[in-house]
Amino acid sequence: MKINQKIMAIIGMSALTGGVFAQTTVTIGTVNNGDMVRMQGLSDVFEKANPDITLEWVVLEENVLRQRLSTDISIKGGEFDVMTIGMYEAPIWGGLNWLEPMVDLPASYDIDDVFPAIRNGLSHDGTLYALPFYGESSMTMYRKDLFDAAGITLADEPTWDDMYAAAKAIHKPDEGIYGACLRGKAGWGENVAIITTMANAYGAQWFDMDWKAQFDQPEWKNTLEFYVDLLTNYGPPEVANNGFNENLALMNEGHCGFWVDATVAGSFVTNPKNSKVADKMAFAAAPKAVTAKGSNWLWAWSLAVPVSSDAKEAAKTFVQWATSKEYIALVAEREGVANVPPGTRQSTYDNPAYIAEAPFATTTLSQIFKANPNDSTLKESPYTGIQLVAIPPFQAIATEVGKQFSSTLTGTDVESALRRSQKSATRAMRQAGY
Repeated sequence: MKINQKIMAIIGMSALTGGVFAQTTVTIGTVNNGDMVRMQGLSDVFEKANPDITLEWVVLEENVLRQRLSTDISIKGGEFDVMTIGMYEAPIWGGLNWLEPMVDLPASYDIDDVFPAIRNGLSHDGTLYALPFYGESSMTMYRKDLFDAAGITLADEPTWDDMYAAAKAIHKPDEGIYGACLRGKAGWGENVAIITTMANAYGAQWFDMDWKAQFDQPEWKNTLEFYVDLLTNYGPPEVANNGFNENLALMNEGHCGFWVDATVAGSFVTNPKNSKVADKMAFAAAPKAVTAKGSNWLWAWSLAVPVSSDAKEAAKTFVQWATSKEYIALVAEREGVANVPPGTRQSTYDNPAYIAEAPFATTTLSQIFKANPNDSTLKESPYTGIQLVAIPPFQAIATEVGKQFSSTLTGTDVESALRRSQKSATRAMRQAGY
């Protein structure tokens, strides 16, 4: 039980669906990304429609959130009623019976409107265990004014070599403009995501068909050397500290020539309320190299209800509301249609107003449809996942590997970082029985 002693819901569904709850507190653990902060700001609409449900928010930095949620659910602590998780946790935790199945959804929810790739990524054995708040792939976001001034026309599907040449041409640190912004902050959902898609593009993979770690292979050396070269020469200062939110702030302040990251950033870098360069942004596919396979990721920040919750029905009512067409319409009304949660529903992209107002929409959609977690590496791999490996040991392995990757930006040589990554991954996989 939580410190504030929640009272379990005892009667039917909430006022939103025509029933009544006893007074119930729903504690929501979520990440401090812009769309989630917006959700918290709009949640008074839900509470007014559901006066018997009080929402309690725990908003955390991504790495901290992942650790808190993983610990709580594994020990059945019951601290959270709603967890913000993604395509890694949902199928694994669902398969362990740690999450409530998202079944018997009302017809008004229109689950068939949700993209199949997103539904499948949140399911285990055909059962859905989380509802997507927003979906994303990755893309290249760049300052067209800077590219034009340098005489660079970027292809719709650029290569990493294209991006290196562009970074070199537009890098003007004395003017506060840095050619390339990429994640450097350690974390399996931070730097590991971008580096893994880069590695895929260079023909690397995490494991071979015998589940042997592959960090001792030349493709990984080529990847990490390129990454370090690009960011140490043409990245911003203290790049090892920069994750999604830090790079978003840099881009919005006009300090990045280009940024390769989550498509969800599109609405923030083009919103004049957030960005000083909103009218200067352009978009392209995530860069490829020797292959385009796995060069762009697939993810959905989603809401799930742990079985340890003592307010399951109230929690499910909130989750359905926050991921519904009605919530999307609410954001459109309050914040403008370009700022609705992207990447989850076909109806969003069937809306002409959204396509007209969101210059990133078509790139987002094409990148999501291009992403294939079942075929993400040039060489055959035994795993599913693009920027992740969908097996239980991955989180711990990638957390350590992410630290090694990040250390290369502060002086550790690439070969040492890869050697340590190979050693730690091999040991962890052996202990896990692979």
